[in-house]
Amino acid sequence: MNIANESWRSIWIEDGGNSIGVIDQTQLPHVFRTCSLSNCEEIVNAITKMVVRGAPLIGVAGAYGLMLALKDDPSDENLNRSFDYLNSARPTAVNLEWALNRILGKVKDIDPKDRAHAAQLEANLIAEEDVAICESIGDNGLNILKRLAKRKSISFPGEPLNVLTHCNAGWLATVDWGTALSPIYKAHRAGMNLHVWVDETRPRNQGASLTAFELGCEGIPHTVIADNAGGHLMQRRLVDLVLVGSDRTTRRGDVCNKIGTYLKALAARENNVPFYVALPFSTIDWSIEDGLAEIPIEIRSGKEVTHIQGRMDSHLNGSAINSIQLTPNGTEAFNPAFDVTPASLVSALITDRGVINPSSSELNNLLIKS
Repeated sequence: MNIANESWRSIWIEDGGNSIGVIDQTQLPHVFRTCSLSNCEEIVNAITKMVVRGAPLIGVAGAYGLMLALKDDPSDENLNRSFDYLNSARPTAVNLEWALNRILGKVKDIDPKDRAHAAQLEANLIAEEDVAICESIGDNGLNILKRLAKRKSISFPGEPLNVLTHCNAGWLATVDWGTALSPIYKAHRAGMNLHVWVDETRPRNQGASLTAFELGCEGIPHTVIADNAGGHLMQRRLVDLVLVGSDRTTRRGDVCNKIGTYLKALAARENNVPFYVALPFSTIDWSIEDGLAEIPIEIRSGKEVTHIQGRMDSHLNGSAINSIQLTPNGTEAFNPAFDVTPASLVSALITDRGVINPSSSELNNLLIKS
């Protein structure tokens, strides 16, 4: 995707596979900085601290992390230890374990001296597949946007199609294209008249920081809103559809996504606004059915709630990025990173393999065809 008219991906291989390059997402949108990760521990730290984030991208980074671990030590002991270490970095996004299992399946039964090379080939394949998968999600979602835009043009000619997003499910959350933003990129490049309402997405503000950054780079009209404004906009018919991503989807279609997604789904249902979820096939967890009961919800530091990060412009420190405390000293904060939206609130799942209803039968048919 585009940054200052230059093509970028969110992760890449460096130094012949001895290190991995990534965009430091904790510095965006104010500072564009890349960093090199040269071992398994640095990959884990990058995932934990959200230098690297987004379910598909976390999976790719984990695959490269296991590759780097095997370059250091290809033994069975280190393979198993590094698998568990990487898999513990973020518990909610299922793509991480999925990608690690792909690497494990390729290397566990071969000569240890060949493991690092085999892991590199498989990790590269996972990365390239992610690009193709996300582009397919974009193509499938584009058909929905076209249909909704055509319908709106009958009653409101010349008005843009208004899409509301939550969190960041763009190319920064994947290798390229993104999931929920991929149909938006496709629509914009096809010349469609559209506008995006961007939830700020507290507490880490991935919408205000990352989604707005991406859309700005692409020249797509957008407006950042406070998270609590979404229902107000829907009541006034200023939202034509909600389009979000997923970190884990159950076999019956329950969706786990960034905290606050559930409230958007409730508001959408109340106001007859379609609520779509875009996700790759790898985000479906076939081992669980009831998302509310079975999906582990990551609880992150309360400091993400009590503090906010931003750019402070002054003649003393230039444009420094600082952390500002919002709450009184000693105030406790609870910070669940995700919530679960029941399948009953989801209009459809936009996958790389087609658009389906969020039901056990349709998801099972998708699995059978895979």
